[in-house]
Amino acid sequence: MLILFNKPMGVLCQFTDARSPTERPTLSGFGLPPGVYPAGRLDRDSEGLLLLTDEGKLQARIADPKHRMAKTYLVQVEGDPSDEALEPLRRGIELKDGPTRPAEARRIDPPDLWPRDPPVRVRKTVPDRWLEIALREGRNRQVRRMTAAAGFPTLRLVRWRIGRWSVQGLAPGEWREG
Repeated sequence: MLILFNKPMGVLCQFTDARSPTERPTLSGFGLPPGVYPAGRLDRDSEGLLLLTDEGKLQARIADPKHRMAKTYLVQVEGDPSDEALEPLRRGIELKDGPTRPAEARRIDPPDLWPRDPPVRVRKTVPDRWLEIALREGRNRQVRRMTAAAGFPTLRLVRWRIGRWSVQGLAPGEWREG
């Protein structure tokens, strides 16, 4: 079984949260089928597509970077990077844990997304821009670290697609079998 889930911002990609002294939302609050587990992670501050499965081989194929399954993100960044300013992302950028693989990165028009709760802070003196970034590796908070290293901190991060699966048509907190 494969489940496509639109993870809301603020939700942990796990079913329990025993380590925190204050309760935080987890996957257990969304009526997901029993026996499925996330194939990969999406940090608490990010939203969008999370795949869950009860099949170990499928989970490994989705999550393991050696399979190089593309993960596409819609990213709102602070600033207005030119096409030339995106070149470091396209070549691979140096992070503290080493260079990244090249990413696909392009400027896009603002996507028609659900409202975020809480909303992204808007600053009248600082422009923002939407990018589409596709990676074939999955380090911890990689997109955020890459855009920051390029000089354009991430304001909002939505994973839109993993391989052939997309979050399109799912509202935050909704899921469907894939």
